[in-house]
Amino acid sequence: MNPKKFVITAVLLAAVAASAGAQTTKSPAEDVAQAILRLPYYGPFDVIGMSYDKGTVTLTGDAYALGLKRDAERAVTRVAGVDRVINQIAQLPPSPNDDNLRWRTFYAIYSNDFLSRYAPGGGILWGHRYAGWHLRGLGQEPIGNYPIHIIVKNGRIKLIGSVDSETDKNVANIAARGVAGSFGVDNQITVEQSS
Repeated sequence: MNPKKFVITAVLLAAVAASAGAQTTKSPAEDVAQAILRLPYYGPFDVIGMSYDKGTVTLTGDAYALGLKRDAERAVTRVAGVDRVINQIAQLPPSPNDDNLRWRTFYAIYSNDFLSRYAPGGGILWGHRYAGWHLRGLGQEPIGNYPIHIIVKNGRIKLIGSVDSETDKNVANIAARGVAGSFGVDNQITVEQSS
């Protein structure tokens, strides 16, 4: 092989390897988010937010699933670059009435013809654009695989998530308000800004 071609090939391969390595390097905050998303029973009735600052992760939100608070902390502790975890996730109290409201709100939103593209297994957006959404502007970044999370506590419904338009946000709000038996709906859904 010609020595000049060998040197040029080696330089090009090194440049490609360096650029590939730079593209695959994730921050600890991204690894923390992935660790939370991998929890098998983190679902639409839970919401976990996180912030990362110099090795310290603060977890916030509400856990419906028993053990989720503990398991989220355990999963985050294993992430490289995490030295300390402050776990401020609140465990939602058990309540048959709240369970009933959760499921009826879930079906009211995710089976709505207008919102069906946000449903698990629904339209092209599910599992692609919305998998691992991050809600900006609250100081903590909520993480989740469902575009709309439904938090119910003491008969009050809170909607948290991200949708494509103000119309989608309003339709979700109307669907949740149509669920009988709640003491109100706090719609914290944000509208995703198009780039």
